[in-house]
Amino acid sequence: MAHFIDRRLNSKGKSTVNRQRFLRRYKQQIKRAVSDAVGQRSVTDLETGEKISIPARDIKEPVFHTGSGGQRTVVHPGNDQFTTGDKIDRPPPQGGQGQGQGDASDAGEGEDEFVFSISKDEYLDLLFDDLALPNLKKNQFDKVMQYETYRAGYQTDGVPSNLDIVRSLKGSVARRIALTGSSKRLLKEKEAELALLQADKHENTLAILALEKEIEALKQKIARVPFIDTFDLRFKNFDKRPVPTSKAVMFCLMDVSGSMDQATKDMAKRFYILLYLFLSRTYENVEVVYIRHHTQAKEVDEQEFFYSQETGGTIVSSALKLMDEIVKERYVDSDWNIYAAQASDGDNWADDSPLCKSLLMKDILPVTRYFAYIEITERQHQSLWREYQNVENLCENFVCKHIQTVGDIYPVFRELFRKSEQETAQGGVS
Repeated sequence: MAHFIDRRLNSKGKSTVNRQRFLRRYKQQIKRAVSDAVGQRSVTDLETGEKISIPARDIKEPVFHTGSGGQRTVVHPGNDQFTTGDKIDRPPPQGGQGQGQGDASDAGEGEDEFVFSISKDEYLDLLFDDLALPNLKKNQFDKVMQYETYRAGYQTDGVPSNLDIVRSLKGSVARRIALTGSSKRLLKEKEAELALLQADKHENTLAILALEKEIEALKQKIARVPFIDTFDLRFKNFDKRPVPTSKAVMFCLMDVSGSMDQATKDMAKRFYILLYLFLSRTYENVEVVYIRHHTQAKEVDEQEFFYSQETGGTIVSSALKLMDEIVKERYVDSDWNIYAAQASDGDNWADDSPLCKSLLMKDILPVTRYFAYIEITERQHQSLWREYQNVENLCENFVCKHIQTVGDIYPVFRELFRKSEQETAQGGVS
């Protein structure tokens, strides 16, 4: 008789192991669905879970079966309509009015998409998979922490995939020795005594029967001790520990001038919310400096950066000047990894764009690990974009990207912060 014991910790019949295996197996389809979901969410709803739809054709399992092969003659009882060689027409479509969307079809068949929900953690893990801060260097072991998973001994419960068979069997052997040791010793003594009685020429039938009965009782007692028990099971325990990397600061520069309409500002906010979630989830204690600008730049807190309604003209260099002042005042290059992300619609005074290039080349980029500029516009690029492209051609740590629609935000974000091949090979930046 076999006994199956469900030792899974999660409730309601769900298997964490199977769920994680499913997520790994269909990772590319899920990531595509997550990417599509980013553009459909509201600005304030980017960090919750998500319902994911995968086309049924993508999760079809290959099936091996034996083909009919050769020529066969089959007699179907009750056939009074067809003869050999007749072609059977496709059944006509069923009439009626359905509830679904789309036009009716007179051929083929369909299947609903596979829909399932992923948690907030699973959603964010997929959202920021294979992303990292570029050029992060170990300047000082302080502040910024990444986490690595390590083996932390054993525990008495866990998921089946973490079961340590060898350690569990060792526990089983130790338990059986402890519980059956005295009985086995007594059994050997009784068996030796029985052998002596049986070898004796004088028959002592009653004593022999009593010993045999006692020996049988001892064997049953030993047999009742199970080979393996719940107490024997040992599961590998994994824990996370912080790994010191470097101090880092991210400057977020956003244009809030009058040329930035509400839709453009919402796209800029989406980009910065993704950036904030990425930094707060992947790294610990990364400082973030928020700068809003129109004709003047001002350092603000998170609430004002995302929700203030302030507007005005456009002088982009004001934000770069303020960033340079803050860096020189609070962030020494030798101690900090400095990053910056700037979002604008590209509208700027023509005379100010060359000044922006000069500030970047002389003051900001020499002390910055990585500077990302995104231009959110459907219009033709203006002088600021041309100046920034010249900077991109001259400096490896400067990148400018163009965003036209909400759907462009996440692909551009992944392109800006994708791990290099060297970092991916090393398992990420430590």
